[in-house]
Amino acid sequence: MKLIKFFALLFFVSLIHFSCKKEDPTPPGDDGTTYTQYGTPFADVPATADIVMYEVNLRAFSQGGNLQGVIDRLDELKALGTNVIWLMPIYPIGQVNSVNSPYSVKDYKAVSPEYGTLESLQTLTDEAHARGMAIVLDWVANHTSWDNAWIENKTWYTQDASGNIIHPAGTNWMDVADLNFANTNMREAMIDAMEYWVFEANVDGFRCDYADGVPFDFWKQAIDELRSAPDRQLIFLAEGDRSDHYAAGFDMTYGWSFYGAVKSVFGGSSAGNLYLTHNSEYSGIPSGKQKLRFTTNHDESAWDKTPMVLFNGKKGALAASVMTIFMGGVPLFYTGQEVGRTSNVPFFSNSPINWNDNPDMLQAYQEIMAFYTQSEAAKTGTNTHYSDPKVVCFKKVSGNESLLVMVNARNSQSSFSLPAALQNTSWTNALTGEITELGSSLTLENYQYLLLTQ
Repeated sequence: MKLIKFFALLFFVSLIHFSCKKEDPTPPGDDGTTYTQYGTPFADVPATADIVMYEVNLRAFSQGGNLQGVIDRLDELKALGTNVIWLMPIYPIGQVNSVNSPYSVKDYKAVSPEYGTLESLQTLTDEAHARGMAIVLDWVANHTSWDNAWIENKTWYTQDASGNIIHPAGTNWMDVADLNFANTNMREAMIDAMEYWVFEANVDGFRCDYADGVPFDFWKQAIDELRSAPDRQLIFLAEGDRSDHYAAGFDMTYGWSFYGAVKSVFGGSSAGNLYLTHNSEYSGIPSGKQKLRFTTNHDESAWDKTPMVLFNGKKGALAASVMTIFMGGVPLFYTGQEVGRTSNVPFFSNSPINWNDNPDMLQAYQEIMAFYTQSEAAKTGTNTHYSDPKVVCFKKVSGNESLLVMVNARNSQSSFSLPAALQNTSWTNALTGEITELGSSLTLENYQYLLLTQ
């Protein structure tokens, strides 16, 4: 009799346990793991205004197309003034409906064997931190691949009227499935996966892909939770220009309008339009927040043209960079830009950069950035505008330091009538150390730029 009672009790307890599990399942991809901190959190993450960011296309950056290729060139990135390295997606790529895009993520918590291992990434963060550089991962929150394990939970995805999971609306991204941010379990699993990399690989933040396609309240939740980690300084960059990204906690958004204005000015529009666009982009931005400024990135160099083509060769590409770097915002370099890659740079396939190309251009970039990184006026100075239709001209002042930037945006000689405030003044060329005396006018050669200090 006692034996029968014992088995009856055991059956009853098991039934209760089974019922509880059915009512409160563990969401797929969120197993409640408490992550162990790998290494020591990086104490020298730069302030937003001091960031110089470099975007690494792993498939182009080295012959091996892997994380080791980045480790091997960290000193070269440091010599360019880089203090934040953004890695394009490192995760396994989906195989269903695939175009081999790294933005089709099959597993948010794995390193693709194509690029290396978790240990490779840990080594990269260690070596970058030792050189004073932070590591930022590309995060794809809007969608997953069609063969991501999450797809088994249909409610985690957006569906059409017939209950079919759909690709992101308004796009031609057929290789990915759109996530449903109304689903609490999916959101928790997403944040859990982001935390995984902060702790297990000691990364320093995220560049968030297609941030405009993800709701504000998710970004606010995710960034708040990630920033609550102790002894952590994290960087958050939104690929987008929605005004509420700053309120969500992002440090930077993309300067798309400024990039368009640079192309327009080089195409013949008035150089004065660049400053108008700069002011427009910064109108209403909270103190301490920034725009990311660039003359190319992975999308532009893959589908549009590289700076060498867009801006008519080395001199034009350098001139476009000077006005972009110095007018304001956080400067971004993209893989191969510094050595003048002319052909498009794909990221659905491997196409290694020849790092021996155009050493004179690389040296010019290094000299420009050596000055930029040590100049407070360059990074944070107040800006006064003097441009004319052909020449971009502005002065930046910080404390006792003044910086005068002049760039001829034309592929021909341009004469610039100096405003009264600049006439009969003496300056030092920041790149050569030579004294420059300004009179009433100045002639600049095609695509010539001057960085003058006093």
